[in-house]
Amino acid sequence: MTDSRTGGGAGRVSGRWLGPVIGVLVTIVLIFAARRIATDWPHLTAGTVPDDDLAELYVAHPWLAYGHIVPGVVYLVLAPLQLSRRFRTRHYTLHRRLGRVLVACALVSGVLAVVLGIVFAWGGTPETLATLVFGTWFVVCLVRAVRAIRAGRVPEHRRWMIRAFAVGSGIATIRIWVGIFTGIQLGVLGMQDETFPIPSTFGLAFWLGLGTHVLFGEWWLRRTPDLDG
Repeated sequence: MTDSRTGGGAGRVSGRWLGPVIGVLVTIVLIFAARRIATDWPHLTAGTVPDDDLAELYVAHPWLAYGHIVPGVVYLVLAPLQLSRRFRTRHYTLHRRLGRVLVACALVSGVLAVVLGIVFAWGGTPETLATLVFGTWFVVCLVRAVRAIRAGRVPEHRRWMIRAFAVGSGIATIRIWVGIFTGIQLGVLGMQDETFPIPSTFGLAFWLGLGTHVLFGEWWLRRTPDLDG
């Protein structure tokens, strides 16, 4: 993704900063996954219930929650390799084999994300709707990508995989928005006695985080027409 060629200078500029940005997003995902495990594991092993109502949902439904989290993290960490022309051309066989594994991980994580959003959305209806819309889009992108590569339409395959990664990596930007909203609530509004993040802002963060990633993915694809290599 970072080495894609374009006909104009804008594409070359994006290639400089897109890689580091992806690295930051993946790092955010890893940090929050590690924090999630560190928070949940003592309660899962001891059979206790955490005080935090958000953590309580994860502990109450560990198979569903971690069935989404673990394959999702695997996908987000390794997908940038699949989108790299250098990796693809130097390790084509590994690219194909790894692609099958990552698509499977992504599909499992995406489907379970929709289930989680319906079964226990901590952010209420806004989170449920956002998860349903963007989770479905994520799965559709993956299915379209698989159909395209099976038909030998490589550029189309790459475009759908870029769309899938764009929306999938939005999970990191959700956390950024949650941090912004929490900072506003604490520093500006002085809401010291609230549980953070406030559920209503959690749902809004889903729409902002995932929505901006979908829009950016489409913008980047329009600015990067040459995906044949």
